[in-house]
Amino acid sequence: MVSLWGRPWTRRELLARVGRLDQVAGVQQVEAADGAERGVRLLRFTAGSGFGFDVLVDRGFDIGRAWLGGQSLAWWSPVGLIAPGLYEPAGIGWFRGFPGGLVSTCGLDHTLLGGTDDASVFNYPHRKTETYGLHGRFTGLPARLAGYGTAWHGDECVLWAEGEVTQAAVFGEQLVLRRRVEADVGGTALRITDTVANTGATACPHMLLYHCNVGFPVVDVGAELAYPAGPGTCVSDACDPGYRRLLAPRPDFVEECYEHDMVPGPDGTVSAAVINRGAGLGVYQRYSRAALPHHITWRQLGAGTYVVAMEPSTNRDAGRADARARGELQHLAPGEERRYTLEIGALAGTEDIDAFAGRAGLLAGQARDPVR
Repeated sequence: MVSLWGRPWTRRELLARVGRLDQVAGVQQVEAADGAERGVRLLRFTAGSGFGFDVLVDRGFDIGRAWLGGQSLAWWSPVGLIAPGLYEPAGIGWFRGFPGGLVSTCGLDHTLLGGTDDASVFNYPHRKTETYGLHGRFTGLPARLAGYGTAWHGDECVLWAEGEVTQAAVFGEQLVLRRRVEADVGGTALRITDTVANTGATACPHMLLYHCNVGFPVVDVGAELAYPAGPGTCVSDACDPGYRRLLAPRPDFVEECYEHDMVPGPDGTVSAAVINRGAGLGVYQRYSRAALPHHITWRQLGAGTYVVAMEPSTNRDAGRADARARGELQHLAPGEERRYTLEIGALAGTEDIDAFAGRAGLLAGQARDPVR
């Protein structure tokens, strides 16, 4: 049954008390109308529990702002929301189009730092190499909206939306991502199911990373990383042995990145979180370790750029050249598909936070030494 306001409701009981379900929960399509964000379509999910979020239809069907009980869960960057045409894919131009938000998808053929790489797989003599920018092109692409709405399954009700994003070039990658986003009425989490397919006639490199950006008030002084992992490996110029505990914002902060060998639970899924006991609030993620074997943490505690990103990934932080050198650069054959799932949501109150941290701590005790 749907659980709202401290009690369960059957479908009949709930619908008898409202004119429409969206009196308490639903999905609404809206459109940004001013400035750089003009024309961007959004789907606003309201779960009825105080939990809600925006799906950015024209920015990769990614997840933008999110909240619980009026408190923000996601970091929203100084760039904010911009239309896809203003996106800059070269070099580190990705940061000029990076809105932040709860989930920014990186890929589909490249993630992490860019550079020039072999492109002979596409059999075009005038394109023997390709130059890749930071985190790929995906987040600057608009989606084709397939549908959205509510679905009752007995006395359970799910909010949903589906979209399709195509990343393609002549004599290049031809990749399509089909995404379904779901949230339970009365719940405090969302679920993403992605299918990436190679629709081209040649094999195509494939990399994927979910950039999950947690912000204030979850990210604040005394907040912690609750990871089912041993000590992480610092892979950035700046490092801090006490990185699992967060500090106040600093204007001169230099970004830090850490890799973690996450220990999955018995069902093969990894559960990790940023928790703030003082605020009674946290953000967790859950995903399949088999599909996303690597995890990177971006710790950026700068003034105005005050964010911690949890990043499950197909590849290590060193990026495409490193993946090729290690023999870890994956390719999708023509017609081949790859499926990914990600759950991300809120932890509310000391009891939920302590229970989550306790489970993560038990699994962390099984962690191996990091392998590079």
